[in-house]
Amino acid sequence: MDTVMLQVAPKFIQSERIARLAQRSRELALSGKRNLYGGGGDVLGDHACWIDIGPFPYLDQMPSRVNGYEPTGESWGRDYAFLLDHSPVDIYEDERIVGQIHWEMHMVRQYVWPEDLVKKWEEYHALGAYGMSAQHTCPDLAIGLSQGWGGILNRIKENRAKYERLDNKPKASYLHGLQMICESVIRFIQRHAEEAYKRAETETDSWQKETYLRIARCCEHIATEPPRSYYEGVQWIHFAVLFDRTVGHGNGYGRLDLYLIDLYNKSMADGSLTREEARELLAEMFLKLRGQFFSLGGRDENLKDATNEMSFIVLEAYDLIGDYNNIGVMWHPDINPAFYDYACDVLARHGEGIPALVNYDLMYEAELRSGIPHEDAWRVSFSGCQWFCIPGKESCDQDVNLISVIPPMNRAIARGVEENVQTFEELYALWVEEFNRTARAFRDLKNSQYELLGDLWPEMFTSMNSHGPIERGIDMVAPRGVDYQYTSVNMLGIPNVADSLHAIKKLVFEKKKYTLKEVKEAVDANWQDREPMRLRFLNQDKFGNDLDEVDSLFVRVTETIEAGLGRLINLRGQPFRPSLFAFQNHMTTTAGATPDGRFAHEYLAHGINPMLGRNTKGLLPTANSLAKVDNRKFQGGSLQIELQPKFFDGKDNIGEYIRNFSETFFRKGGIQINLNIMNLEKLRDAIDHPEKPEYQNIIVRVTGYATRFVMLSKNYQTEFVERMNYDRC
Repeated sequence: MDTVMLQVAPKFIQSERIARLAQRSRELALSGKRNLYGGGGDVLGDHACWIDIGPFPYLDQMPSRVNGYEPTGESWGRDYAFLLDHSPVDIYEDERIVGQIHWEMHMVRQYVWPEDLVKKWEEYHALGAYGMSAQHTCPDLAIGLSQGWGGILNRIKENRAKYERLDNKPKASYLHGLQMICESVIRFIQRHAEEAYKRAETETDSWQKETYLRIARCCEHIATEPPRSYYEGVQWIHFAVLFDRTVGHGNGYGRLDLYLIDLYNKSMADGSLTREEARELLAEMFLKLRGQFFSLGGRDENLKDATNEMSFIVLEAYDLIGDYNNIGVMWHPDINPAFYDYACDVLARHGEGIPALVNYDLMYEAELRSGIPHEDAWRVSFSGCQWFCIPGKESCDQDVNLISVIPPMNRAIARGVEENVQTFEELYALWVEEFNRTARAFRDLKNSQYELLGDLWPEMFTSMNSHGPIERGIDMVAPRGVDYQYTSVNMLGIPNVADSLHAIKKLVFEKKKYTLKEVKEAVDANWQDREPMRLRFLNQDKFGNDLDEVDSLFVRVTETIEAGLGRLINLRGQPFRPSLFAFQNHMTTTAGATPDGRFAHEYLAHGINPMLGRNTKGLLPTANSLAKVDNRKFQGGSLQIELQPKFFDGKDNIGEYIRNFSETFFRKGGIQINLNIMNLEKLRDAIDHPEKPEYQNIIVRVTGYATRFVMLSKNYQTEFVERMNYDRC
């Protein structure tokens, strides 16, 4: 691959069929038809699940437009069913795994909050509290794999009849919406069976004809029944992810090796499957689904290593095709060493940040600490950029919630000047008060959303593969829809606050070089005419260099955040959990200058990683700094690493180095590693010359997600290239 510095032969050779499918997938991506857009129209990458073929042609006939919009599950379900019923059936030559989507619900259905709430939220934003509920949770696909869509439909009908008999109209209405969705899912799959049979009738090529018939028989069965074979299981999962992605972007999908191992063993035993075919079917699914999150490894219910043969095959499927994916390998001290060696080898050879390496035991203990019992906590799955949850039992509302810790710090400094504080501890106490004020604003912001969310934007398809919503007649996003409904909160600017407070402690309260008033005036003026002063603040010790004094203050800030949020309860009756991560939010120029010596136009620190250019002592000291945080208290926090090829000079086995480094980091308390290996000169040239063929398949892990570099907006490309690219340990 283009990002790898070693000329290493691939472990697996693509068949001609897989090569053609891979080429088609790349062409779709490079055409822009798989672009995922962020705020302001920026392209976040080409990892969307849907393929753009233009606006939905039946938009004016959507039930909510014809009959009038209602914020109810029944109305939402009717719209979803209409969208799916009017989505085309796509089957292409060479495919064995079929199906794709072209629209998501937010493209066809109104998702608007009341104006009075939006106006109120502006007050919360001024305090540093942001967020819009878009879930980011994880269904339990084992439900549908064991029951089939017909079994799920029967449960919906039984419970709808129960609530109708008991005259509980809201629950019965919600389940009516769920029934319409489930029936549309069945029809969509059946239409694929019908189309495949139709194509088989006129196909003259014997292999393609048999393939169409195999697709038809598979879809005919899994439209209502549980999959009987590995092939049917992979196709079932593929459809399930498509249906879930129709709701919107963001969910994870659980432990793929545990989902498929029994079907794999059954198919291998009856002779209907070879290991090569098992690998190719998954590779094909990955090419179609793009960057969806699955996890591997971890522990079982007895806390024994859960690695199985499917764990290897899933990695082999990615290894076969490269490209991008979002697989996470859940390490623990007892993990199968051959499997973890292979995971690190794949990461080294491809150099694309895949797989992400995560610490299962810390995720498990974080769930236990939140009050989740072992019988559920062991099921924890790495599910998104940095977050994790219990598939089908936890609605964690992740990834779009945010607290910026910069405004509370600024308010604390202003109060410190006004109140004439004399010690650093007095200033820190003000910071605690102001952060808690922002935390309370965030609670009120989210609770105002939770009052309406179950009706305004339910996660109805996800709820069908969750434990509780069908029997309770409540969507998983509504109170008590599922058992665990913690609110996850991304945190922006923690390294900047820690560095700022440390500099103030040293230069204002200990060395008395400046007054707090002078600090406030300097940052308010963006350090104008104060360059010597700025350099003094900039040159104080910084987080990320394994320096205990500043690192301990960083840890103290994280503990303050956890304590302030952890004592608050959401409308669902459960606590808020901070995440030491902030997606792309660090790329802001509206935060103003900060006392760490940062200008207003400079980006903030990326997640929990040091501010750009300040971790000057190398990778190992940076990793040591991050590992000092008690990650059991947080909803993830990744170490983002970009390594230059020369970093590995003198190292014969790069995979072995990654294994040793990652295991040491995890044993010290680190929770996640995102690792890119890249040639900086190639990336810089790719920004200016994206048309060059050698650049068009460079894959990078941007924050928590992976995508094709040339498809990113230029501002994201530039930020990525300017990160700390380590060339030494």
